[in-house]
Amino acid sequence: MSRKYEGLVILNTKSIEGTIDDLVATVSKEIESEGANVADVRQLGRRKFAYASRHLESGHYVSYSFKAEPETITRIQEKLKLNGNVHLQHFQRVA
Repeated sequence: MSRKYEGLVILNTKSIEGTIDDLVATVSKEIESEGANVADVRQLGRRKFAYASRHLESGHYVSYSFKAEPETITRIQEKLKLNGNVHLQHFQRVA
């Protein structure tokens, strides 16, 4: 049974090739490649961290809303861990 999820992804944009929009689209494609249906992508912009996290002082926040099977979330997380431009990620089920 497909459920609604929301994912917050913080992107490291220090050494990207291309634009931020390209990076956001790439992450969206990676989520969809695992079987999720992305419904909405909202770019929340660059925000400064309260403290330096792994030598970064800020990141580009992006919110993804999608439908997926529960076991798909683990696969998405594992795939995004391999992407060097994804600094942090958090997913939660939406009621």
